Amino acid sequence: MSRLAAAAVLLMAASGGRAATAYVTDELVLNVYSDQNQQGQRLATLHSGASVETLSASADYTQVRLADGTMGWVKSAYLTTNVPATVRVKRLEEELDRSRATTPALAEAAARSELERLQQQLAAKQSELNDALAAREPPPAAGGPVAPVAARPLGAGTWAGALLAAAALGFWVGYVTLARRIKRKFGGLKVY
Repeated sequence: MSRLAAAAVLLMAASGGRAATAYVTDELVLNVYSDQNQQGQRLATLHSGASVETLSASADYTQVRLADGTMGWVKSAYLTTNVPATVRVKRLEEELDRSRATTPALAEAAARSELERLQQQLAAKQSELNDALAAREPPPAAGGPVAPVAARPLGAGTWAGALLAAAALGFWVGYVTLARRIKRKFGGLKVY
C-alpha cells in the first residue's frame, strides 16, 4: 500500500510540474485521439503551428493537452519543440505591420515637412511672380515715355492667406496619407 501511495505522489508531482510546450510541424493536419494506438475516438484536429502542452510520452505517442483542456494522444514524430516557420513568419509580419503603423507623432511630422515644402514652393513662385511683374513694362502713354512701376510687395494679409492655404493643404495631404495607410492595413475598411 505504501508503494502505491509513493507512486501516486510521484505521479502527481510529475504532472503538477511545468509542462513543456510543443508545436505541430509545418504543413500538417494532425488528429488527436483518445487512445495511443489511433484506434480510439478522434477528439480534435490540429493544424500546422498549433501549440499543445505535452503531458507524457511513450515510444511513438505523446499525450497532449489542448488549449481548451482536451487531453489526447498524437504521434510523437509530428511534434517539435522548435517554433514552426508559419508561426515565426506570422510573428514577423505582425512586427512589420506594427513598425509601419503611422502614429500621430509621425503624421504630424509628415504634415510639418509637407508644410515646409509647400512654403518653399510658395516663396519660389512669389519670387518668380515679382520678377515677372518687374520685367513687364506698361504700355507707353500718349505723353511720352513712362517710368516702369515697381512691383509692390505682398501685404501681411496675403501672406497670412497663403500660409493658411499651405497649412490646410498640408493637413489634407497628411490626412489622405494616413487614411490610405489605415485602409491598406485593415484590408480596405475605414476603421476610424
